[in-house]
Amino acid sequence: MDAANYLRLILALGAVLALIAVFAVLLRRYGPAAGLAVRRKGDKRLSVVEVMALDARRRLVLVRRDGVEHLLLLGIGEDRVVETGIIPPGDFKAALNRQEQAGSAP
Repeated sequence: MDAANYLRLILALGAVLALIAVFAVLLRRYGPAAGLAVRRKGDKRLSVVEVMALDARRRLVLVRRDGVEHLLLLGIGEDRVVETGIIPPGDFKAALNRQEQAGSAP
């Protein structure tokens, strides 16, 4: 191979990389998630609190959504909601203190 072939190879590689970059920008702008609101890092509504493997096929997942926790049983063929509306431990203590203060007020 001579220098002209190497130059043609480098130019073709650059053109392919440029096309990939243009396609990525277009996909980000006009793709399936284009109209969805983008949330900041600290503004998350959904998080996985804890995961526990029961066996090779099933696991329990504790998910927090808008400050309320939900316990899910995930398996290969079926997923189930075990419990919903769980108050997180920190919020439970605060709610208990508010309840005690309301009960002791005249």
